[in-house]
Amino acid sequence: MLEVAGGFARSRSGSIMPLFFLSLVPLITAIGFSVDYTDAVQTRSNMQEALDAATLAITTLPTTTTTAARQQALQDNFVANNGQGAATLVSFNVAADGTSTAQTSASFAMPTNFMTIARINTVPVAVNSGVSKAPALVQATFKVDKASGWWNKTIYLYGTQFGATTAQKLLQITYTYNGFGDPKGYGTTTVSTVSGTNLTQVQQQVCTTATVPNFNNAPAGSIQQTSGNKKYLTTCVTTPANGSGAVIDVSQMNDLYLEMDVPSASRKVLKSNDPTTSNYMFIGATDTTAVEMPLGQAIDIFTAVPCGQTSTQAWEDGGSLPLPEPITSADFFYTVTGKCDFNQRPSLTALTQ
Repeated sequence: MLEVAGGFARSRSGSIMPLFFLSLVPLITAIGFSVDYTDAVQTRSNMQEALDAATLAITTLPTTTTTAARQQALQDNFVANNGQGAATLVSFNVAADGTSTAQTSASFAMPTNFMTIARINTVPVAVNSGVSKAPALVQATFKVDKASGWWNKTIYLYGTQFGATTAQKLLQITYTYNGFGDPKGYGTTTVSTVSGTNLTQVQQQVCTTATVPNFNNAPAGSIQQTSGNKKYLTTCVTTPANGSGAVIDVSQMNDLYLEMDVPSASRKVLKSNDPTTSNYMFIGATDTTAVEMPLGQAIDIFTAVPCGQTSTQAWEDGGSLPLPEPITSADFFYTVTGKCDFNQRPSLTALTQ
């Protein structure tokens, strides 16, 4: 056999087969290098996606998480998202206003298949990622302004904690009509914080109505109504007079929504996160600039409550249909003040690199 091969190599008969076989070597090498390069590009793409997902995930961890625990969470999430190699937490910082930023990197020595011909056994693949997370609502303070109407009603604030599936009551505001018979109707409103089954009253407003011959001596802040020949004067007393209202900690909540229950209405339950009833709610800077929310659009309470500012929210209880209607027809007015800081909710996290 060796003699045949040697004879073939020494042949001078003009065959091009030896040259053909020799030319296959660089061709096969080039094709092999191309395959390895394509593998490296795909590996880098997969690593980038995995690192981005892992970096986003570690920004939802509490600020008390140690650097070592955050690093381990980054690596675990990186691997879980099919990342290859090692992920490294370069930095994680939370600014004074609650804005958080993170920088990460990942590297992998990808084994080659064809480049080993040129003694290149691995190819380094590296990616970087960066995220920025805006501060979000962590506390909301509710204070009743005025509640009215001939129908009794109750407003609730519900929140769902991180990792939970069932919403819990955080706030309850009840209104009971005084039954006097004036056009708008006023009564007693009680604001309470809720913890489990326990209610803690933090504010109460009692409105009393009487008929008067005129409004000449009406006290400041009183409500004056006229219907036919009758004049109605309503005075409201709030206790405590200068109380802060209901301060609700929402820092551990992944979801928030408001609900108003009106047993006497045709629609007995109105919810801010229900697109079919969210238009019963008004939101604005003041009680004169608040506007009715659009029908068919759920309201995100986290964004409806401004950071560091006081705004007005109001509800129409369903007695004055059809909607839309002016803010003056709304029945339940209260102010909300938001406090924002670092929050574990993932929705405000954005990739920056």
